[in-house]
Amino acid sequence: MSEETNFLKCDIEMEVAAPSMKVAENWAAKALRKLADQIEAGETKDGHHDITTSFGRKIGEVYFDFSEGFHIEDDGQY
Repeated sequence: MSEETNFLKCDIEMEVAAPSMKVAENWAAKALRKLADQIEAGETKDGHHDITTSFGRKIGEVYFDFSEGFHIEDDGQY
């Protein structure tokens, strides 16, 4: 059995340099929450995109690949 399926591939790479680990964790968490909000709102597109802090400093990159196709379930019968 096969059914049409939508696929979302998302690769995230971040390197956060900050004055302390607490600040680095805060910046990373805020950036990831913003990214999650953009995904939920449908504001993302295929390709590579910068991840930035709230003040515009680049701390990483995200790659999205949206596609559709067929998911084939293998029920073990041939």
